[in-house]
Amino acid sequence: MSATNRQVLLKSRPQGEPTKDNFELVDAAIPEPAEGEYLSRTIWLSLDPYMRGRMAETKGYAANVGLGTPMVGGSVGQVVKSRHPKFRDGDYLVEYSGWQSHAVSNGAMSMKLDPAVAPLSAALSVLGMPGQTAWWGLMQIGAPKVGETVVVSAASGAVGSVVGQLAKIHGCRAVGIAGGKDKCDYVVNELGFDACVDYKAAGGNLFRAIREACPKGIDVYFENVGGAIQAAVVAQLNDFARVPLCGLISQYNEMQMNPGPDWRLLLVKRALVKGFIVSDHFAEMPGFWQEVPALVKSGRIKYREDIVQGIDNVPEAFMGLLKGRNFGKLLVQVSEDPTRR
Repeated sequence: MSATNRQVLLKSRPQGEPTKDNFELVDAAIPEPAEGEYLSRTIWLSLDPYMRGRMAETKGYAANVGLGTPMVGGSVGQVVKSRHPKFRDGDYLVEYSGWQSHAVSNGAMSMKLDPAVAPLSAALSVLGMPGQTAWWGLMQIGAPKVGETVVVSAASGAVGSVVGQLAKIHGCRAVGIAGGKDKCDYVVNELGFDACVDYKAAGGNLFRAIREACPKGIDVYFENVGGAIQAAVVAQLNDFARVPLCGLISQYNEMQMNPGPDWRLLLVKRALVKGFIVSDHFAEMPGFWQEVPALVKSGRIKYREDIVQGIDNVPEAFMGLLKGRNFGKLLVQVSEDPTRR
């Protein structure tokens, strides 16, 4: 075990795009667990767009990270010293230890993992928060019907890729929007979407490109991006369309509000737009566990990981995430995963 706890602290609050100066890498003492706690070493760390909001001063749906403290984040770890009745030394857990190599926890947000069921890292992607976000937003808000057209932005990402595959499994036409030929080829050829619009190649013809991919209009739009993509999609929604509003990554670094789509269209089309945070709905996940793990095991739902090595590279990887540089679920391998061959 490492002699110190390597941490990435939030040094200052970003003004616009985060920079390396907003973070500080430090070595702290490895904490000792008290009675009812355990100490774990972080193996996998998840990097997700929501973390940008946790860095801000303005109030969001969850508490902001304090300056001089480790950034928050989901993780997979292994117990190295336990004083907790539920967890033993050597157990693998999905937890919320944040941007650090070691953490002490009371286990309130931790769940044991069985590496024989799925790779440990899957607990942070297709079988974790991203997969649950995709399933709940699509099935509970999107309510897809056979033959409908489902469009998802950021289609090659951890959430969007699952949305499109679920839409196909439920008998819909699945259309992705992604940036770059490689990502669009992956979405269609590997994931089985019916079409994928390359917004980078579309230029000023984004509206037309989406219309050509969706000749019958759009019944469900799973929103991850916002901005110009949102404006082009909203104008093509069918009457009584549904819009699960999951994220607006194109706007997270903006310092002021930008003009958006003509929301009067939502009134005219009697569309449902509902923002959601998946953590509000963890108690409603029996359907997810009944459907998605079996689909993953059978290969009907595929997923891709973009792995960065070493906790020192977390700030740069996170900044790249906000610019769409990752291809698949962005993970940082902090330490050895004994289960991965």
